[in-house]
Amino acid sequence: MADGKRVTIVGGGPVGALNACYLSKKGYIVDLYESRSDIRKTENAVGRSINLALSLRGIEALKEVGLDEKVKALGIPMRARMIHLVNGKCYPVPYGKSGQHLLSVDRMKLNRDVLSAASEFPNVDLHFNHKFVSCDLATAKSTFVKTSPQLPDKEEVTITSDAIFGCDGAHSAVRRQLQKRRFDYSQQYIPHGYKELTIPPTEDGKDMSFTCTLFMAFSIFDTLTTEQKVLDFFREVFPSAVDLIGEELLKTDFFLLPPLPMVTVKASPYHYKDKVVLFGDAAHACVPFYGQGLNAGLEDVLVFHEILEKHNYAFDVAFSAFSEQRSKDGHAVADLSHQNYIEMRSSVTSSWFLFRKKVDSLLSFLCPSVFTPKYEMVAFTRTPYHKVIEKSELQYKYVNYGLAALCVLMFIGGSRLAWKAHKGELHMSELPHLESLLAIKNRFQNLV
Repeated sequence: MADGKRVTIVGGGPVGALNACYLSKKGYIVDLYESRSDIRKTENAVGRSINLALSLRGIEALKEVGLDEKVKALGIPMRARMIHLVNGKCYPVPYGKSGQHLLSVDRMKLNRDVLSAASEFPNVDLHFNHKFVSCDLATAKSTFVKTSPQLPDKEEVTITSDAIFGCDGAHSAVRRQLQKRRFDYSQQYIPHGYKELTIPPTEDGKDMSFTCTLFMAFSIFDTLTTEQKVLDFFREVFPSAVDLIGEELLKTDFFLLPPLPMVTVKASPYHYKDKVVLFGDAAHACVPFYGQGLNAGLEDVLVFHEILEKHNYAFDVAFSAFSEQRSKDGHAVADLSHQNYIEMRSSVTSSWFLFRKKVDSLLSFLCPSVFTPKYEMVAFTRTPYHKVIEKSELQYKYVNYGLAALCVLMFIGGSRLAWKAHKGELHMSELPHLESLLAIKNRFQNLV
């Protein structure tokens, strides 16, 4: 086990707090440092607003420390994506098979629960209002500055431990230290931003209020400079939302805060020797359109500790193995999230997209051991992300080959019957087959 080793965790978000629970269970002495004040004591704590869509990966990671049932009890099941057309029509696109669903969980509530769980371990010390400044990679010595408003003079704190775990988000200060060494790093911002809006409760109180998030190109945000422009835009593009939010609240909420950007981060390796390792967004931030950012971060903790046990708690071997294994998945989840960003931006209303969803569902039902839809692999299994891409691309290729072959066969069959009809050789019993084949052929042509 740990043999009394001391570790430093930078970042008190859900990933850092969960890692503190795992490490303390294995006997490590844990010091967790967070630049913010204790969010459990702050009613209006500042943080990311996008609700977490908790999937199997995150649930399995929480299960190891007994938090899964508590979190699931507070979550709201999400079984499908609802598409709202401008003409008022709606239709659902299920996330998975019958019985499968994601959980909508308040990110801040989850963070508070995991921090509280970590604080219950006697070998965990939580240090709030401590901003990470730098570290010595060779010795795992970290320097923090106390950020409490009660301290006008910035007081530095230095701590030396056996290892540093960087769980400090997409703009990670720990990662910047690794970038001074041989380290691959890239970041990419998409042209869309997001803004939080509120749908208030109904007058009878049966339907509670909830937060919704508007994703939109910055170029469009920039044009909405007055309340009237906002109302006109929503009436044209999101007419049903105006009635649900209310004109007055919409005008107020829209201008409360500027739209926020979304970034993809890819890095490699995730570690430096046996001294520093990155988890979560610090290693692989991704856009939120697959709902996998925090799920992937929570799974990082689970994967690392599986590797740590496998290598008999030797940090040097475990850090290297984790970095090699997980960096492939970190790159993959970033790519998957970007693919889903493009899909949600433009594809969800296309006939071909909806047709392919139905084909995928049918194949999954008929051949569950052979065919698994990509979304299902991501959300409802622990298939490594890079394996999801490999398998889904292979499946997509074979399905397209099959559909093309089906089109050719129908074309040949329809042409043969049409030729027989032209020659006057078509038997009356074959007429319905001709009409059906021609109808299906035309449908495929329209879809393609």
